[in-house]
Amino acid sequence: MDSYTVKIDSDGVISLQSADQQSYPVSHLLHLHPGRNVFAFEGAMGAGKTTIIKQLCEELGTTDVVNSPTFAIVNVYDIPRRDGSAGSEEVYHFDCYRLKETDEARDMGAEEYLYSGCLCLVEWPEIISALLPEDTVHINISTTEDGERILTTD
Repeated sequence: MDSYTVKIDSDGVISLQSADQQSYPVSHLLHLHPGRNVFAFEGAMGAGKTTIIKQLCEELGTTDVVNSPTFAIVNVYDIPRRDGSAGSEEVYHFDCYRLKETDEARDMGAEEYLYSGCLCLVEWPEIISALLPEDTVHINISTTEDGERILTTD
């Protein structure tokens, strides 16, 4: 299990700081789990799930506007191919907060996204936990009393 303190500099750039004080970009989360494509972000309202996903997508090179797909349920962003080859690939950003039951996600085709091999970043994954691949990376974001964010991955 890895744990990081989320740091935000004066320009609003987020980084992860390990217990030994090393600083990493948010995209480091992907490098901790090579070959895994589904990342489930868990945490209370306002913990920073969307902010961290936005930073991650920007670090991956999207020029799309990244925002919470609260009403759309899923947004699609283009990024340069992660394997370095020419072209682009898609990132799927889910916000399952408004879903009431798993069948709503199933009806909108969530499984096609989740098992596509593309990067999937899921906020509020609890309601669709039965649909998530077995190798989903769960990232918990908690807030300390002084407002810092602690990010823990499995």
